[in-house]
Amino acid sequence: MTLTLRPIGVVRSSRADALDDDWDAVTAEIVLDPEVVTPDSVAGLADFSHVEVVFVFDQVADADIETGARHPRGNPDWPKVGILAQRARMRPNRLGITACRLAGVDGLTVRVTGLDAIEGTPVVDLKPVMQEFLPRGEVSQPAWASELMAGYWSRP
Repeated sequence: MTLTLRPIGVVRSSRADALDDDWDAVTAEIVLDPEVVTPDSVAGLADFSHVEVVFVFDQVADADIETGARHPRGNPDWPKVGILAQRARMRPNRLGITACRLAGVDGLTVRVTGLDAIEGTPVVDLKPVMQEFLPRGEVSQPAWASELMAGYWSRP
């Protein structure tokens, strides 16, 4: 099966390079395409504190796609783990998803903070964050994941 996704908008950000850390310092706009969605599509969105942004890592070359295991960020101190046990951009379908703080909605422009997508990134969906969709029960992860994420949202 082949899926075809049509972007609903594009990221406008001061960040043009996919650096791995300090994403909370970034305020970005998601400019929605009026040929795909209408202003009514965001009615009520501003009532939420956070929004999940689903986007495509469109600048990842076919040759860089990983389908097996690798050391996260190429760090040999961390175990070699499968791409599906990571959130890296070199995924088979190049999809990213991030829960961002919603800073405002103005027509077809949605402002967010903490979006780890760069300028020009295609956005394929927005979903409000609802408590009932957050993980139920305890969340666990290996130590290397905590080390990797230490500076992701703020400066290390």
